[in-house]
Amino acid sequence: MNFTRWSARLPGTQRRAAARTETPVPPDRRGEGSVPAARAEQPADGTPPVPAVDELPARDVLDRVPALVALVHGPDHRLAYVNGAYTTAFGARPTGAPARETLPELAELGLLPLLDQVLRSGKPRTLKSRKAVDGRSYTFTCTPVAEDGDRDGGVLVFATDVTDHAEAAERLRASERRQRETAVTLQRSLLPQELEQPDDLRIAATYQPGGTEAAVGGDWYDVITLGGGRTALVIGDVMGRGVRAAAVMGQLRTAVRAYARLDLPPHEVLQLLDGLAAEIDANQIATCVYAVHDPNEGRLVYASAGHLPILVRDENGSVSRADEPTGPPLGTGGWMHASGSIALGPGSTAVLYTDGLVERRNEDLDEGIAALERALAGATGTPQVVCDRLVRSAGVTADHDDDVAVLVLQHPARTGPAGELFRNAALELLGGVEAAPRARAFASGVLTSWRFPTELHDLGVLATSELVANSLQHGTPPMRLRLRRTDRRLIVEVTDGDDHLPRRRRAEPADESGRGIAIVATIASNWGSRRTPGGGKAVWCEFVLPKGKPENQGSQGSQGSQRKQGTQGKH
Repeated sequence: MNFTRWSARLPGTQRRAAARTETPVPPDRRGEGSVPAARAEQPADGTPPVPAVDELPARDVLDRVPALVALVHGPDHRLAYVNGAYTTAFGARPTGAPARETLPELAELGLLPLLDQVLRSGKPRTLKSRKAVDGRSYTFTCTPVAEDGDRDGGVLVFATDVTDHAEAAERLRASERRQRETAVTLQRSLLPQELEQPDDLRIAATYQPGGTEAAVGGDWYDVITLGGGRTALVIGDVMGRGVRAAAVMGQLRTAVRAYARLDLPPHEVLQLLDGLAAEIDANQIATCVYAVHDPNEGRLVYASAGHLPILVRDENGSVSRADEPTGPPLGTGGWMHASGSIALGPGSTAVLYTDGLVERRNEDLDEGIAALERALAGATGTPQVVCDRLVRSAGVTADHDDDVAVLVLQHPARTGPAGELFRNAALELLGGVEAAPRARAFASGVLTSWRFPTELHDLGVLATSELVANSLQHGTPPMRLRLRRTDRRLIVEVTDGDDHLPRRRRAEPADESGRGIAIVATIASNWGSRRTPGGGKAVWCEFVLPKGKPENQGSQGSQGSQRKQGTQGKH
């Protein structure tokens, strides 16, 4: 194969050849019009002239190039030339045969269709960083050496060895994968390994990190039983990515659990978190929703620090959206948060979520929330089923570009035998010293109707007596006694109008008071106190029911319980 024929057709060579055959420009016209062709210049010091570019043989140049060079021609890409570097990499190649046969390494890389495109379009194409059969990585550039559309033209294949760059990039990717795996492991370890399951609610949650190309964020959720039948639910999102965001998330989640034990209103918990977030990192902010469910109120009281609104579907399938955030994100400092509420009666389902579930690059955030509302309206089943359906409806996959956290809670509408296991009874404490014996008689009657064992009955009456006596001595009207049973525990609660919280203290032998709370703390499984909205306090204690007996107790005492319940509303 005559290489000279093809080298003359390399881009620009025809124009330079034509320039050499044109009529010489008169001396007096030189410097006007077109630029003259490159030529050898005679240095002034008499050294040999430097060859002009046009005088360098193309083959000699390509033979000395360290990159791999191959020249093919025609529609079947018959091999016309390979340089020494190509031969060293892949061995000698016979010329004249189609590239599919004589250049199998290019066929394995999928380069032959690219040659067709270059020959057809007359435009160069590049294939970046492909690993060849010799174990090294190359970037291939295919350049046409003929006029556009010339099917008899040729293609110059130029391969640059980029193995070092490819290996460095792979090391970088491996390092990023390890860092991401570390962040995911840290993130998952900081999330609750098993959700607490309150008596009155059924709860499920899911967390899905972003795809392999996305760094892990700081999404988190938690469920905290506060005692007295109340439950705190929290979900949040730390802005930023990677291990740092996950670490900040862990600190905030731990702080939330500590503050929740104080049984403060939701807005006060967020106020404490706001100050802590600023101390952890002044440049790090987070959004958060903290909500408290009280089965006696049938509402979800919440505070939102710049987070997305809670969605609630009632028993009829109608979806409502909580009000706008009640305060700015955590870490901004200097702002006052407030609490709001939304109805959560029996048969309702509430959803707390992070922005990864509803935010898309090409859509408005409100559109994503509206789509989630529609999905929630049609999502039925257990909390875990609802959770999975919402994630699927949002199009969240393994390669999603953001973290997603979803918390679903249901307040079941219990009827029949199951409903008998969840009962309430209340008594307004009116009058003076006679209120204490009336409270004991009321508690004894209710616990007898609920068919509790004698030991539990006596403990419940004793706890009622001590809590009522403490309220009569240290509290102010209005006072109220509430008894509540679930399938797992008995709860005794007394409220009054004084906001001074009691504390357990050691009474001296000569003291005539100070033993009530100590007695309650000794006989009960758990006890606590909290301030109530609008002023006042609630002091409560609870007893764990014997395992395996609640169902039988509920069914045995259903008729007596109904008879008693009918009279309780008159107290």
